[in-house]
Amino acid sequence: MITKVEHIGIAVSDLDRAEKLFEQLLGVKPYKRETVKSEKVITSFFKTGETKIELLSAADDDSVIKKFIEKKGEGVHHIAFATDDIEADMERLAKQGFQLLQQRPKPGADNKLVAFIHPKSAGGVLVELCQDKD
Repeated sequence: MITKVEHIGIAVSDLDRAEKLFEQLLGVKPYKRETVKSEKVITSFFKTGETKIELLSAADDDSVIKKFIEKKGEGVHHIAFATDDIEADMERLAKQGFQLLQQRPKPGADNKLVAFIHPKSAGGVLVELCQDKD
């Protein structure tokens, strides 16, 4: 079952510059910077209260984040929802007609299993499902 908004992902072209901006905006430093090799992305996470922001920067020229920024510019990339059973939610959503971008959850940033729903089937929003790895 989906339990909450886990984080909001923001695509940025200059991670160092964006970290400084969000440090000023939120009044906190990022708690984690991580490279997700499978996605060719470098992430930086901020948390204030229950809210998390994930900054996403391309790790190389073949990254989907680089392509996203070239097409749409910097800004909100996705919204992530926490789930306590990612496989059950993937199955439920697929049966309801949502287009999943993968058939099985995969390792993601911040010690999560993740799966994505195509924006075309989610009102133009890229949706990420996240479950803590235990």
